[in-house]
Amino acid sequence: MKMALVHDYLTQKGGAERVFELLCRQFPDADIYTSLYSPEDTIDVGERPVYTTKLQAIPGASKNFRLLAPFYFPAFEALDLKKYDLIISSTTSFAKSVIKRPDAYHVCFCHNITRFLWDTHTYIDQYRRYKALMPIIEPVFQKLRQIDLTHAQKPDLYISNSTVVAERIQQIYKQPAITVNYPIDINQFEFSDQKEDFYLVSSRLLGYKRVDIVIEAFNWLGWPLIITGDGPERERLELAALSNISFLGHVSDEQRRSLMARAKAVIVTALEDYGLVPIEANASGTPVVAYGAGGVLDTQIPGKTGVFFYRQSPEALYRAMLKANNIQWNYRQIREHVLQNFTEDVFFKKVLTIIEENYGEYRGVA
Repeated sequence: MKMALVHDYLTQKGGAERVFELLCRQFPDADIYTSLYSPEDTIDVGERPVYTTKLQAIPGASKNFRLLAPFYFPAFEALDLKKYDLIISSTTSFAKSVIKRPDAYHVCFCHNITRFLWDTHTYIDQYRRYKALMPIIEPVFQKLRQIDLTHAQKPDLYISNSTVVAERIQQIYKQPAITVNYPIDINQFEFSDQKEDFYLVSSRLLGYKRVDIVIEAFNWLGWPLIITGDGPERERLELAALSNISFLGHVSDEQRRSLMARAKAVIVTALEDYGLVPIEANASGTPVVAYGAGGVLDTQIPGKTGVFFYRQSPEALYRAMLKANNIQWNYRQIREHVLQNFTEDVFFKKVLTIIEENYGEYRGVA
């Protein structure tokens, strides 16, 4: 069986790319396709060649990939994938639009519906430099929404990372999705039951991440807080923070791993479609204080692995921090939660069973 792996673009190293990296490792003989590839800025796919679209030839495309939105659908359609029996796409937007043979099978790992089309104003708020382009963007997006709906009918099977995303796929694309919570590489995190006197935020500093809530709550608490990650909000956040709050910017994987293991808790204030950070914290034996909506509802057990707050406000987080501080956490139990539910072995056992059952049924051999 000839297999292809397809991802939207390999120009960054976010959660979707980390999942695609796992797929590449699980299927070492599969060919890899993407629209744009910047190897120095993204995941390690080993020695295999990465086949790209014609967009790769555009100067500066990898750095300004978001501006090419109208061109991705035809670029993916132009890829010649006729020789493949099984296509696995990994997408939040465009890779689902590839064309297969009529007798081939297309499994789509859908990390979300196309957010910039279906939740445009929230998306633009994250990238404020694009706000001035809204009068131009909106008419284009109206057309792209219809194109997106058409391409969303191409996959034979959708696998979503969370129940929230599965509901969106059903609501917008009118397609059923099987939810399989995405894993982490457990070997990349170290366990410690010796927690130190600080709390941790590990996040890109974007508006929707709502790190401003953490700043204000910790200004009141006066507790030590370390923030890792960078982004356009950093300067504003630093100006609002008191001396108990430290900004480290981008840190190495080793330093991040150490901070995760030693922190009293990791704080997540964004509404995430899924979110790997809470699972990574739990893998380190560290509880999570999280906004109780979205993906964390699939991954956290209140009172066992974390504490939820239900309004994105400093007051709600403040109360949640006091509650978390009074819980006698079982750090080994927190890590065991990940070992039982979110390892690569658990993930691929579920995924391979789903693919075999559905692919076999599709070919009339089940």
